[in-house]
Amino acid sequence: MSMLLLMVIVFILGYTAIALEHPIKVDKAASALLLSVFLWMILMFGAGSILPGNHFFEDFLQRFPEVTKLPLHEQFRRFIVEHEIVEHLGDTAEILFFLFGAMTIVETVDSHNGFKLITDKISTTNKAKLLWILSFITFFMSAALDNLTTTIVMVTLLNKLIKERKDRWFFASMIVIAANAGGAWSPIGDVTTIMLWIGGQITAWGIIKGIFLVSLVNMLIPLIIVSFFEKGNFELPEETEMHPNASTSAGQQKLIFFLGVGALLSVPVFKTFTHLPPYMGMLLGLSVLWIVTDLLHHSSAPEKKKQCMITNTLRKVDTPTIFFFLGILMAVAALQSAGILHMLAMYLDEKLHNIYFIDMAIGLLSSIVDNVPLTAAGMGMYPVHDALSLAQITDPATLEWAKMFVQDGLFWEFLAYTAGTGGSILIIGSAAGVAAMGLEKIDFIWYMKRISLLALSGFLGGSLVYYLIK
Repeated sequence: MSMLLLMVIVFILGYTAIALEHPIKVDKAASALLLSVFLWMILMFGAGSILPGNHFFEDFLQRFPEVTKLPLHEQFRRFIVEHEIVEHLGDTAEILFFLFGAMTIVETVDSHNGFKLITDKISTTNKAKLLWILSFITFFMSAALDNLTTTIVMVTLLNKLIKERKDRWFFASMIVIAANAGGAWSPIGDVTTIMLWIGGQITAWGIIKGIFLVSLVNMLIPLIIVSFFEKGNFELPEETEMHPNASTSAGQQKLIFFLGVGALLSVPVFKTFTHLPPYMGMLLGLSVLWIVTDLLHHSSAPEKKKQCMITNTLRKVDTPTIFFFLGILMAVAALQSAGILHMLAMYLDEKLHNIYFIDMAIGLLSSIVDNVPLTAAGMGMYPVHDALSLAQITDPATLEWAKMFVQDGLFWEFLAYTAGTGGSILIIGSAAGVAAMGLEKIDFIWYMKRISLLALSGFLGGSLVYYLIK
């Protein structure tokens, strides 16, 4: 059996274990970590058959020609252990520290009952009405923040608004759809749009102008459908189920709320001005909030101090979710390093050769495989054409094809939409979905039965609208 085929089979088996977390009684984090390690082991042991001719390995040898003087097995080891794992672990750590910082900030605001400033203003108990309110707030907030942070904030709010667990699952799932749709039309709303923006494939105004309407349609179609079925009212949590720290003063409540929200909102601004990665901005906001809470409660009563200090809040952060992210992202990274995702991208280009079909295929695949490497593969498939390169093309058919790959061209715009929203089709297809799954313990099979078709209808509806208006 080909080692590449073995990697694909192991990935499918691991993915199945994650999906069947509840029936097999094994936490998805454990399955993801085991999957990750197994894939890297197969890559290491099968390097002799996998790496020769591998695009990434050949590029590595060109960049570090001194490695070619070493024995072949040492070249493989250097590439896998000292280059690929280190590089992918760095990319994964950025997401993990971003997530860890955001979850800690949100938990700190919650420990001071800060979210009561919002929940007290939402008086409706009508399911359909609340669904529309939360979806639109999420849609626009994820464009200003990003879909991951927005999902963490909004799912935390749900705990203050809705008592029944299954109701919270449904609302959290709709929040995931709205967050991914909102992140797709903003240059800072999703990792994929950030990649395309930094890479020069899209401009900030270009992506807003080109994708806003289709992203809105992506959210509205599922929202309209469920509005016909989600009738009646939901039950509010008992006051005793709210955070036990009722002794927080109104002044402290507002201070921590605005500091926490300000820390989250400042991340895109921090990135724009410093050009440092977003997780650095998140850690900056966390450190400021940490200092303020330490000073605020240094003379508080022991019980209140225990509840409100960030050192205690850190213990409440959902560590299994962090490990799940680590496992699934590093598992996909192993597929990328082995060249499997690059081969998939080339296959799509060869068999489809239609920008709409290629982008939609990438979007659908992003519900299974992380959209970041898929977007990277798409970016590597085609160059960004400019006026000079277009002027050198004489064949009319080739020229028409090349025009789709100029900055803000059809391929890049549609890729931003499909890669950003396709992940909503399955709960583990996006960072927002994984965060919601971890926070609310949403069952994979439940999501697939209740939400996947809704998300798919929005994805296809938005795709159709994009095709018609372009």
